[in-house]
Amino acid sequence: MRSGNEDLVLTPEEARRLLRCSRGCFYEGVRRGAIPAVKISARKIVIPRRRFLEWLEGGDEHQNQKRMENP
Repeated sequence: MRSGNEDLVLTPEEARRLLRCSRGCFYEGVRRGAIPAVKISARKIVIPRRRFLEWLEGGDEHQNQKRMENP
C-alpha cells in the first residue's frame, strides 16, 4: 500500500520518466519554472503530482504559453 506522500508527490525521476526526457532537460525545465516543482532544501525537490499531471495535460495553457514566449 502506498503512503500518503507517494500519492501527493512524484520524485524528479518519476516525473522525468513520464516526460521521457533526459535528466539535464528535466532539470533545465524545473530551473526555468516550466515544470512545476517544489524545492524542499538546497538539494531536494519534489513534484506535486496533481499540478504536474494538470500541467502535462495542458490544464495551465496560459502559463505554458507565457513560459514558451519567455524562456
